[in-house]
Amino acid sequence: QVQLVESGGGLVQAGGSLRLSCAISGSIFSINRMGWYRQAPGKQRELVASITSGGREIYVDSVKGRFTISRDNAKNTVYLQMDSLKPEDTAVYYCSTQLRIDYSSGYQDYWGQGTQVTVSS
Repeated sequence: QVQLVESGGGLVQAGGSLRLSCAISGSIFSINRMGWYRQAPGKQRELVASITSGGREIYVDSVKGRFTISRDNAKNTVYLQMDSLKPEDTAVYYCSTQLRIDYSSGYQDYWGQGTQVTVSS
C-alpha cells in the first residue's frame, strides 16, 4: 500500500509564500516522476510542476519564475516552494507520483488527498 501525505497548505496574502510537502510511504521499489497538480473551483485539474528521477523540472507557464519543485530521494518527499503568490493560485493542490511497488510491476500513478491553498488579495 502506498500513501502520499501532503502538508503546508493554508491561507496567505498575495505576494506571500508557502511551501508544500508530500511524503510518500509504503511499498516502494522505485519512484520515477513526482509532481504537483491543482484544481480551482469550476476548473479542470492542471499540472503545476513535475520533476523526474533525474531532476528534470517542468512548470506550467503561469508559475514559472515563482514556484520551485524539488525532491529528496532519501526521504521519498517532494516539495513545492511557492513565492509571489497570486489570488489566481488559489486551488486544492494534489501531490502525484509515478512509482513501482516491486521489481516485477510497472509504473503506476498515485495521488495524495489534496491540500487547500488560498491566496487573498
